[in-house]
Amino acid sequence: MAKPEILVLTPMVQPAARAALAERFTVHGPDQAEAALASHGPAIAGLVATGRERVDAALLDLLPGLRILACFSAGTDNIDAAALAARGIRLTTTSAVLAEEVADLAMALLVMARRRLVAADAHVRGGAWAAGQGFPFGRSIQGKRLGLLGYGHIGAAIARRAAAAGLALRYCARSLRPGLDIPFHATPLALARDSDLLMVASSGGAANRNLVDAAVIRALGPAGTLVNIARGEVVEEAALLAALEDGGLGSAGLDVFQDEPRVDPRFAALPNVVLAPHIASATVETRDAMGAHVVASLTEALLQGKA
Repeated sequence: MAKPEILVLTPMVQPAARAALAERFTVHGPDQAEAALASHGPAIAGLVATGRERVDAALLDLLPGLRILACFSAGTDNIDAAALAARGIRLTTTSAVLAEEVADLAMALLVMARRRLVAADAHVRGGAWAAGQGFPFGRSIQGKRLGLLGYGHIGAAIARRAAAAGLALRYCARSLRPGLDIPFHATPLALARDSDLLMVASSGGAANRNLVDAAVIRALGPAGTLVNIARGEVVEEAALLAALEDGGLGSAGLDVFQDEPRVDPRFAALPNVVLAPHIASATVETRDAMGAHVVASLTEALLQGKA
């Protein structure tokens, strides 16, 4: 019996998962994916992508036999979910798989930004401490009010860690979460006004572009901290830079940027910001788990007949 054919659009799938896919399916891509699409499009039953690759109605028209899109990411920014649903195509993501790892980095960025750990490291390495120079006090997270913008798998994982660390939680999401016994705010601005620290854990895409604007950023105040592990476009980057430069915001921890991997050089000059190259889920263990989830999703849909 012939193996079902799948098309992999992303090079991010790790070797173990690629090998598992090759055992079960006839795999096309990610090299020369366009050629594979042209020559095998009607036979493709499964698709592997991330939120970075555009999957829209035009692409789906070239894949009339597609039954599942297994997304190797939590974000689906460039995926037209409505077009998939209209065609009865299943969509899976790795949101639940990577949530704990992303939450770990979110909390690390928060503490690093508040305590200025990057600058502290440079202070020691550069010999300033040995030369007798003191290092400025940082700011604590203890007892602070943490606003969670977004309360999906990742937001909930951050909330568990933050509660254990003694933070007072509140959140803003598309709708009130039944049974969640923490304060709810209907807008990001209302959330920021009631928070000392803001964790951005919402979805990205055009609908949420600049959701965190200048007013939201400055509502946190000179002692406030913003952490973004969502998508770069969610935060108005020019407004964030201005607030960090003029003291309107105390500090920030950023894993994502508007035009990544090209990062505005003004960030590098700031001592009150911690920068990471979009690595929130990037551990060996979690990337392997994400790959296993993709393999399992495709196997269930194409070999076991599960919808």
